[in-house]
Formats: sequence, structure tokens, C-alpha cells
Amino acid sequence: MHIPFTPSEGSSLGVEWELQLVDPRTRELTSGAVEILEDIRPPDADEHPKAKHELLQSTIEVITGVCGTVAEAHADLAETVRVVSRAAEHQGLALMCAGTHPISNWATQDISPKPRYQQLVAHLQWLARRLQIFGVHVHVGVRSPDKAIPIVNALTAYVPHFLALSASSPFWVGHDTGLASSRSKVFESLPTAGLPYQLSGWDQFESYMETLVSSQTIESVREVWWDIRPHPDFGTVELRICDGLPTLDEVAVIAALAQCLVQRLDDDLDRGHTPQSSHDWVVRENKWRAARYGLDAEIIMDDHGTVVPARQALFDLADELMPVARRLSCADELAGIDRILAIGASYQRQRAIAEASGGDLTKVVDSLLEEMATGLTA
Repeated sequence: MHIPFTPSEGSSLGVEWELQLVDPRTRELTSGAVEILEDIRPPDADEHPKAKHELLQSTIEVITGVCGTVAEAHADLAETVRVVSRAAEHQGLALMCAGTHPISNWATQDISPKPRYQQLVAHLQWLARRLQIFGVHVHVGVRSPDKAIPIVNALTAYVPHFLALSASSPFWVGHDTGLASSRSKVFESLPTAGLPYQLSGWDQFESYMETLVSSQTIESVREVWWDIRPHPDFGTVELRICDGLPTLDEVAVIAALAQCLVQRLDDDLDRGHTPQSSHDWVVRENKWRAARYGLDAEIIMDDHGTVVPARQALFDLADELMPVARRLSCADELAGIDRILAIGASYQRQRAIAEASGGDLTKVVDSLLEEMATGLTA
């Protein structure tokens, strides 16, 4: 099976941000996507080019165009969020984001009327129905399919870095799960989700896809929901591991980290160096540690079991990538890693609000709504 790959010019950037629609009075997830997206639909188009349906009618995904820099992606998202937010207000709703909603029950949610999502639920049943989860996806352009698979392989070593930094789903249907990221565990239950396979090259990816398509397991690469995957149509490597982030500030940090890492790995390939990938069992354990402990995780660094605290690993990685960030004009955004480490990742901020309010998770919702509107605190 031949899968054409559309090359990208350098490390271009695209970001997708899944937003929750919330009734600010009840603090519950509330359907409204159909009405909001119809309200903002241009008169000469079937849908808004940068705001889309997702599985639940209480979700809207906002996406950027093809951007050159993190600052451009930030501005692109901010404009679309402004448009969606204004339309949401007309419906009595507000926007927020986190990997999960602290109190709403997935069983009460309406499924999107889009045929794709109706088919998904018909096929996956309970696994799809409970996908009341929200993420941030970052696409970074690569120039050829020969680079895409080695870069995906190498990026698996950084799964715990991205997950610990973005973890924002400690609560599930009104209960503390004890995890930093419950979203990552809910999502990986899907049959084609979770960590990517370590493939030898583009030809093996084509063979994998041929098996799944020929057996009618999937229809296209869009149904391969790996934590990191190649996207042939866009000519990108897509990082899908991150929990939903409450602020544009944090989205920009994650986008900078992704763009810098892919650019460095791309540079290594240009120099004739195949980027090193970690063993599956190390990657799998590291993902679990980040999902469970977040920034307090200890990341396994080699086959001998050497561990480094996630905070230190992130600090070191940001320092290591800073020359690349300067080249890509995202040094300020990459430096935002230090800011998140200082004030805490979202799961930590949410738990602090819950503790201060005696376990009242509606106060957590209020804090997420406020962060969406105002950004990170100093």
C-alpha cells in the first residue's frame, strides 16, 4: 500500500486545541457546539475553517493554519478562540480546557451529529462513549517520509516530558483519580491508540496501514490515534500525548518544545545520525510514571534503570534546546517551562484549589474558567 507524503517546508507548525463548553452557573459540560459553529460559519462555507466539531457536543476544537513560528500559532489560536468565545456567550456558555472535566459525567453527554462520530460510537461502543477527554495536538513539519518514522521513534523518549508538563486531568466524574493524567489512561484503551510501534521506516508504516485497511479495521490514518504519529496528508509528525491545557500560555510552551525537538532530530538526520530510540518497556514505564506522578515522576533514562526527576529532565531539556529555540524564534515560549515548573502544572493547581475549598470541585471549574480568560498567573 503506497501512502503519499506531502513534504513540509522546514519545521512548520500547526496546533489543535480541544475546548470544553461549560454552563458557568452549573459548572457542567453543556451541549452547544452545533449552535455555536453554525453561528460562526462563514456564509459561503460548510463550516468555520478553524473551529470544528469533536466527538461530544460540549466540545469545540480550534485549529491553526500552517504557521512558521509559535508566536504566529499563538495569535492564530487567540483570534479563533475570541470568535468562538463570543458565540458561546450568546448561548450562555463559557470556554475552558483541561484533560478532563472535574465533575461532569460522560454518560450524560450528547454525541456530535457528524456521521464520523456516530460511526465511531457504533463501532467502539462504551470505549468511545466515555471519551469525555480533551487534548492539545501539535503538528511539526518534516521534509520527507524517510525522516518521519525515525523522528516518531525518537520522540517516544520524550513522552514523559510532554505528559508531565501538560498533565491536567486529576479528576474524573467528581472523584480524584490519584493520577496526574487520567485522560492518557482513558484514551489509550482504544484499539489503535497509545504508544506508537517502533517501525523500521516508511515502508513498514505502509505495511502496517495496509493490514489494518485491508482487514477493515480502519479506513485511514486518521483512525490511528497514537500518542505520536506521522500525518502523511499534512507532511508532519503529530504529538498527541498532551492533556488539554487551560491557557494559551501553556499551549505555546508545549508547541515550542515540540517544534524545537523535531527540528533538532531533523538536523541530526541531515548530519547522517539516526536519532536514538528507547526500548518499548522503558517508554511504557515512563508514560505510566508521568501519568501517575506528573512533575514528581522519576524518568528512566537508560537500560540500566538510571532515573532523573521529571523537573530536572525538563529543565535540562529546555537548556539543551535553547539554541534551536533561538533559531526558530521561540526562546521566550520555551523558557515558559521554568514558569510552569515554578507555579505548578495544571493538575497541581487544580488539586490545590480543591484542597483549599474543602473538596468543592465546582471551585476547580471556576479556576479553570478564570485561567482560560486571563492566562497563567505570575
